[in-house]
Amino acid sequence: MPLVTLAEVLKEADAKGYAVGAFNCNNMEIVQAIINAAEAEGAPVIIQASQGAIKYAGLEYITALVRTAAAGTSVPVVLHLDHGTDFNQVLRCLRAGFTSVMIDGSKYPLEENIALTRRVVEIAHAMGASVEGELGRIGGTEDHISVSEREATMTDPEEARRFAAETGVDALAIAIGTAHGRYKGTPKLDFDRLAAIDRLVPTPIVLHGSSGVPDADIRRAVELGVRKINIDTDIRIAFVEATRQALAANPDEIDPRKVLGPAREAATGIIRHKMQVFGCAGRLHISPPW
Repeated sequence: MPLVTLAEVLKEADAKGYAVGAFNCNNMEIVQAIINAAEAEGAPVIIQASQGAIKYAGLEYITALVRTAAAGTSVPVVLHLDHGTDFNQVLRCLRAGFTSVMIDGSKYPLEENIALTRRVVEIAHAMGASVEGELGRIGGTEDHISVSEREATMTDPEEARRFAAETGVDALAIAIGTAHGRYKGTPKLDFDRLAAIDRLVPTPIVLHGSSGVPDADIRRAVELGVRKINIDTDIRIAFVEATRQALAANPDEIDPRKVLGPAREAATGIIRHKMQVFGCAGRLHISPPW
């Protein structure tokens, strides 16, 4: 089926009280793993590419891979730019056919972030695409983005209300204690802050840095209003570990299919589990809007 927008899938998620998984892709096997998991679980899905992934694989390749995957399935698929920090990169993705983009202006003062995000919203909405913005800074490292613990800042609920109202974003990424990359310990989420933001902001809430967060905490975040959950590191870990195991079992193997095939299966398993935890599994059978 044709690609759908982020606003479409999050509208249904918000109405039914679940979150849609947003999974980062870097190559064909990971795209296949995401689609295979979505089909197996009967779940809508967001396939997202970071600026780093686009630099590695190429914008045309990423777009073609996801479009091909979506065309061969009845699962609603969103193609989303993750952490777009460059305005021109955002425009390139929109022109290429991305149905959703994230403009990450979190490093700027509030007024500049609002102005930049609002500009992207105006352009994207005119092109029929959705926009995710970010308020607050999420620590850790993912691709080219690195935010130290000192630089990380929690999202202020009142600023979140103003940001959502003045920008018109379709989704708002907030900082409540998660981080990108691997955790050194168990993350501590500020659920009171999340609840306060959800009371003030009607816009669907996004949780970044969700790899490694305990399932119970993810379920609690969904109960409190999170509607899009990003997963990257957990997929990478599963994919690379399965690759290592395949090569360790047969060091002389030269067939990439026999190495990357098990990696694809491992990634599929992780993604399926995440969909079950997020509550989006089986949701294709409940009054979908697409």
